[in-house]
Amino acid sequence: MALEREKSLMKGLRQLIFPLAAVLAAFVAGSFLVLAVGDSPLATYQLLIGSAFTWPDGIGYTLFYATPLIFTGLAVAVAFRCGLLNIGAEGQLYIASFATAWVGITFAGLPAILLVPLCCLAAVLAGGVWGGIPGVLKARFGAHEVITTIMMNFIAIALASYFTQYHYKPPGDAILETVPIGEGGHIARLGRFVPGLPERIPLNLSFLLALATCVLVYLFLWRTRWGYEIRATGASPAAAQYGGIATGRQIVLAMALSGALAGMVGINEVLGYRYRYYDSFSSGYGFTGIAVALLGRNHPVGVILASLLFGALLRGGLFVDIFTEHVSKDLVMVLQGIIILFVAAEAMFRDRFRGPFGRRIKGV
Repeated sequence: MALEREKSLMKGLRQLIFPLAAVLAAFVAGSFLVLAVGDSPLATYQLLIGSAFTWPDGIGYTLFYATPLIFTGLAVAVAFRCGLLNIGAEGQLYIASFATAWVGITFAGLPAILLVPLCCLAAVLAGGVWGGIPGVLKARFGAHEVITTIMMNFIAIALASYFTQYHYKPPGDAILETVPIGEGGHIARLGRFVPGLPERIPLNLSFLLALATCVLVYLFLWRTRWGYEIRATGASPAAAQYGGIATGRQIVLAMALSGALAGMVGINEVLGYRYRYYDSFSSGYGFTGIAVALLGRNHPVGVILASLLFGALLRGGLFVDIFTEHVSKDLVMVLQGIIILFVAAEAMFRDRFRGPFGRRIKGV
């Protein structure tokens, strides 16, 4: 029993230590880049991290930027658990955001008690359907999900742009966006409830929804039969099929759930922030979600922590761009890339994780 507890503890430590080591190594590598362009790494990182955790603006915007990353990180993590790589979260969140706005425009006269749930349902269903299509193609025809999801990104973004441009854009508006949704579709900003947090900060109730979704995803994956079958399919499709699991069905289910989670970005974007569909609103949330899932070890708790890190980098990058002489906000992109490189090279850290007598700890 003690041995089992020790193994469980060491496994938990590994889940925490290796991503942390990757982040620290990325910041060390980034400091050399900052030195190379002629700025101070200490001053740059003070701006980058310090500006992201000031109250209320820093923390408010960091949490706001983290909200869509939680949804997309969960989306990628669920697909990963089934052995799938969903590159299509970007397209799924675009098509879902447009569907959310369409419902909010079409049924603008409904009261909030009906319009908000209807818009949320539209986001989930649109993302789920768009994610389920590559799942069906994978399960039925063996089409690789990486190729199909990438192709569907282009289709989703183009369709949303087309309908916005020719059917829902306000006349004479130079910006490619739809008309506003009904006021009943607005969800409250947290500044209404949190003392000291001004309502001008766009952090809204969808952040709490994102946290609740993390709990639900954990319960689904680790406490239900369907979640077990998804994880079993990802661990070994042949063994899962031999054990009586319909692996094709699990592939479709995992991709549909992944798309639905990515589609929930539309709730934050349309109902809590812009109150309309705005073309090209995403700054690569779907692709950054891949980095979030990898750094978070495809676990909901890890996804939250990784999203907060990337949200802080996005917030702090603005101040680095303004207040440093040579370093631009592109440093954020560089740091994200280096973090993923170190996460992918986990074996480099694993080989240095040794026991008290210099021998490598088994199972780590």
